Amino acid sequence: MTAETTAPLAGSGAGFLALNAGSSSLKFALFPAEGDVALATGQVDRIGPDGAMKIKDAAGEPIAPAEGGFTDHAAALATVIATVKRAFPALNFAAIGHRVVHGGIFYSAPVVVDEAVLETLATLSPFAPLHQPHNIAGIRAATEAFPGVPQVACFDTAFHRGQPFVNDTFALPHRYYEIGVRRYGFHGLSYDYVTGELGRIAPHLMSGRVVVAHLGNGASMCAIHRGRSVASSMGYSALDGLPMGTRCGQLNPGVMLYMLDQEGLNTAQIRQILYNESGLLGLSNGLSNDMRTLEAADNAEAHRAIDYFVFRVQRELGAMAAVMGGIDALVFCGGIGENSRVVRRRVCERLGWMGIEIDHGRNAESATVISSEFSRTTVMIVPTREDLVIARAARAAAGLSETAAT
Repeated sequence: MTAETTAPLAGSGAGFLALNAGSSSLKFALFPAEGDVALATGQVDRIGPDGAMKIKDAAGEPIAPAEGGFTDHAAALATVIATVKRAFPALNFAAIGHRVVHGGIFYSAPVVVDEAVLETLATLSPFAPLHQPHNIAGIRAATEAFPGVPQVACFDTAFHRGQPFVNDTFALPHRYYEIGVRRYGFHGLSYDYVTGELGRIAPHLMSGRVVVAHLGNGASMCAIHRGRSVASSMGYSALDGLPMGTRCGQLNPGVMLYMLDQEGLNTAQIRQILYNESGLLGLSNGLSNDMRTLEAADNAEAHRAIDYFVFRVQRELGAMAAVMGGIDALVFCGGIGENSRVVRRRVCERLGWMGIEIDHGRNAESATVISSEFSRTTVMIVPTREDLVIARAARAAAGLSETAAT
């Protein structure tokens, strides 16, 4: 195959498109009727005047984008669809799956979307203001592009909906719990995939106590006991818990009151600081939100950001273990968790009291199991596949698997 594919690629039958619309990006993957190997994967970055798309086939070869624009999410999706249709003209789209950040108290499983579902999802936009509107826009654009094709919403909150009350609530007047101010937890599609993979490759661990660390530009941790989520570091919004690329993580509410009362900031200004100017970017004094850049910088600002990130992961790990009364396995996933041997090594330092000891050679090689033979707690790397979880839900909605979306 040439370096850039322009002619139609082979393939026919049913196709399933998995879409993940972020605040300024659109990730996508095209899957066949059967199998876990994507026919094509890609991403539109910097949606707006400077938007650009990259797409590659199953062999990793680039596919030439169709002509189009990236000025907004609708235009970006139209360009993605045109590209996919040109490269795979024989495919008939049987269902489109969408990552939706927030399902609130309403949805604990994937659902086929209709207008009533969209109206319900819109009421959840205040809970996830930087994600939910784009998720809904992506569904509407796909509905217009594929009339009659089922649109399936897959929720990041669904994996956590069975958590016990003490991990689901805040110590606020109960009326807030009743209207949906709760600890929802996020990254559920990632945790769903990793849990399934552990059940396949290490079933003995899934019967015990596992902490999964989804570490990336967005970061959280989840305590999973016997295959079920019992606690998550993220709570009411995607701001909570660990520091992230540009998000602050756990923050005393008094800080926001200070910003309101003493600095006179409005909610939009505070939202900008907490979502876009904090985390690794803020800790490094604007150096970078990318862990790779910080590791390479080797200066005081970078060290400060990495030190805080590692400290918070270690602290949260202790809390997760306490929730379950111990820990049998620690699993890393996400961009940082899968690729940064420095962060993995540093997180596991000083955790001998938890039975954690890594093998530095295995860690350097990013092996599946990176704990040493003497470690009482298994430490693993399981690359996550949120796109595959979405595709499987889309297949189920189309009746091509045993489990139907509800």
